[in-house]
Amino acid sequence: MSKTYTHLSLEERERKTLYTVLVQLDCATAEHTAQRFGMVLNRLDAAMRLSMTYDNGKEMAHHQALSEATGIKVFFAHPYSPWERGINENTNGLLRRVLPKGTDLSVHTQEQLDAIAFHHNAKPRKSLGWKSPAELFLPKESFDFQAYWSAIINPVALGA
Repeated sequence: MSKTYTHLSLEERERKTLYTVLVQLDCATAEHTAQRFGMVLNRLDAAMRLSMTYDNGKEMAHHQALSEATGIKVFFAHPYSPWERGINENTNGLLRRVLPKGTDLSVHTQEQLDAIAFHHNAKPRKSLGWKSPAELFLPKESFDFQAYWSAIINPVALGA
């Protein structure tokens, strides 16, 4: 059964489209993490950045500062309960195809991570009725799915 996302409220769109944002961190201190998350997340319209669920890492100790800077409600999963963040765990698995476990992520610039995230968000998902997270999350007309993929995929003429 195909799902339709055309009538999602902003809150539902924020939670159900699988849209991914990556943040470049130079270090894992709580202050730096809150500052960098705020910088990247504030690039999105306020109505599109409502909440995030995080694990219990010490780097999110300044989550109140992040909430104040962005308006995002930060929720925490229970310790040793990855199933509470299933979408995040699945996304991590998909991103590991590009950024294998053990990869030093600090060597990537924010621009490189943005490009990786955009490519990830442009891939259609069965769970989204074969639409991409970018198609569903971004404002209508701001993402041209066909133009994006036609620039990447070069069709090969068969039997010419």
